[in-house]
Amino acid sequence: MISNKSGGVNWLVVFLGNPGLKYENTRHNAGFMAGDAMAKAKATEINRAKFKALTATCNINGENVMLMKPQTFMNLSGEAVIEAVNFYKINTDHVIVVSDEVSLPIGKLRIRKKGSAGGHNGLKNIIAHLGTDAFPRIRIGVGAAPHPDYDMADWVLSAFKNQDAVEMQKAAERAAEAVECYITNGADKAMNLFN
Repeated sequence: MISNKSGGVNWLVVFLGNPGLKYENTRHNAGFMAGDAMAKAKATEINRAKFKALTATCNINGENVMLMKPQTFMNLSGEAVIEAVNFYKINTDHVIVVSDEVSLPIGKLRIRKKGSAGGHNGLKNIIAHLGTDAFPRIRIGVGAAPHPDYDMADWVLSAFKNQDAVEMQKAAERAAEAVECYITNGADKAMNLFN
């Protein structure tokens, strides 16, 4: 693929979470944790306010990549995504969304080229705004609720503790590596290495 030399962006990586201190290190903010790990690896900070989000741009293997943490709250994540996609005219197969996943064990990654929202409100809103589910996503396992009656909202907004917190930090770093691998080597290689 020809690299965009005009200072534009040809990949958008969206890390899902909720803004604000009270949501830090909660299950729903696994995406933000991966974003912070990616920013650290790229020696940048995701702190530039743009498109209803905090953003940073970096170079990954010659590609201009925007890192994004939407500030709209999870259920409206698509608002930030569609603004950036429309502004830079990014194809949806170059929009990677990194989110939490309750149906995976803590720390496990699952990469897909496309798919349903699977009950995730952030993904649901992005699909609604983009008008397609054909965009790659990297889901980070945050573990299932301890019992079936547990309120899902309470569960995803609960914080990681002890060993879980350690595992999640490692998973966030692996998710950042998976993003880089996906952009550099393509979906199949990333899926083989990280799924």
